[in-house]
Amino acid sequence: MSGPMALEPGGTEHDTLTLRLAGTPARDDDTTTLRLPGRGDNEAQVSALAAELADRVGPAVHPYEVAALLEAEGMTAEQIRERYGHPNLFSLATALYEQVPRTFPEPVGGADPWRPDHVRCLLRGVLFALPGLAYLLTAPLWHPGRHADALILAGLVSWSWGQALGHRAHLQLATGHREAARTLLTGAPLGAALATATAVPLAGGVLVSLTAAAQSVYLAAAGALLVLGRERLLLAALTPLIAGAAVLPWWEPGTLLRAGPPLLALLAVLIVTGLALRARLAAPAAPDGSRPPLLRSLPYGLFGLAAGVLVLLEGRREPHAVIVLTVSMGPAEWLLYRYRGLSVAALRASATPAGFLLRSAAVLGLCLLAYLLTLLPAAYVTGAAPAALLLLAATLWTALLLQAFGTAWPPVVICLAAAGVAAAVTLLHLPPGSVVLPLCCGTAALCLVACVLRFLGRPARHA
Repeated sequence: MSGPMALEPGGTEHDTLTLRLAGTPARDDDTTTLRLPGRGDNEAQVSALAAELADRVGPAVHPYEVAALLEAEGMTAEQIRERYGHPNLFSLATALYEQVPRTFPEPVGGADPWRPDHVRCLLRGVLFALPGLAYLLTAPLWHPGRHADALILAGLVSWSWGQALGHRAHLQLATGHREAARTLLTGAPLGAALATATAVPLAGGVLVSLTAAAQSVYLAAAGALLVLGRERLLLAALTPLIAGAAVLPWWEPGTLLRAGPPLLALLAVLIVTGLALRARLAAPAAPDGSRPPLLRSLPYGLFGLAAGVLVLLEGRREPHAVIVLTVSMGPAEWLLYRYRGLSVAALRASATPAGFLLRSAAVLGLCLLAYLLTLLPAAYVTGAAPAALLLLAATLWTALLLQAFGTAWPPVVICLAAAGVAAAVTLLHLPPGSVVLPLCCGTAALCLVACVLRFLGRPARHA
């Protein structure tokens, strides 16, 4: 028993089997008599079978795979002996394997797992800009020129808090809808209260304080709806605001009609947010009720603060540039999805890490160029300086790209440094003056591009 065991029929134990040429008379008791392959009609039958199964035999890397195929086809031992003249399944499989040339077709490419929702991305860009209509309607009521600092400060707090809360809620969505809704139900009111409290000392009056509170409450509720993916509900709730602003070019609505549509829109947003949260809270609790650490969301909140400061500094010089950037967040989100999809395609087409790095750099350049080209016509239409706007947009998009892959701290540190230097130079009137923001954004964009190639230029991040 120390010798190797034969894996195929017809081994040494069958050495006494008698073979005969086709046409040789057989004895009556010679039930094991076979015809040699390649004689008579057997060769034509085997060739015909090889041609019939060529597309499935060609990719095989061993005759055993062909044997499994023949078994799956229902090939019987009697057919193998009588029709093809082979003693067993493995002999016929070997003959087919040798006759059919090897072919190794490329695997069929799968569907793009990161195909963006075009309507959703476009809608989100519009929703980011629509709240600005409230300021057009209510500006004559509270004189924003004298009290704009209160609303700006409240907006910065709401923006940074909303970024951190949105990240935490998305982490909770991986656990369950109920847990994410509880996070939003607790965090959104707290963020609105914090933003309002920050604005009150600078408000200078009850009316401005109420305006800051309304702004903070709206941003908290709208952020919750966006996290839950209820963009269409938010758009429907803003219908009164859209209708009220639509009449401004042709008619002066007066105090009541200026204040009414924003209040109705705010009330509608609160109602639909409550309904959306209640529906998610009705979901069953997740078995694993653990919560992610709070510090995991800290860099996202700090990035919201840095981005808000950079956008604010740009808005001081070019107010229309803020509108352009806000609307462009829809195309920016669409391009984030396209980057991921194109990176997966580049991974499938690459054979070496260096080859993937080159393709990854090309994908980054293509997406970034596409984003900036969408902003260039808008910059000329609004009269904004193209260089400053495009450099700021490149900074924000590359930072968001890194955050989308879970790389949070490098873009935060870079954006905070850029925002801090630009704010200090601007407020203290230091050299180089007005060009400090483009310089800071250009430097930050270069650093962020290097980070993207460093962290996202590896195949493991896209597998």
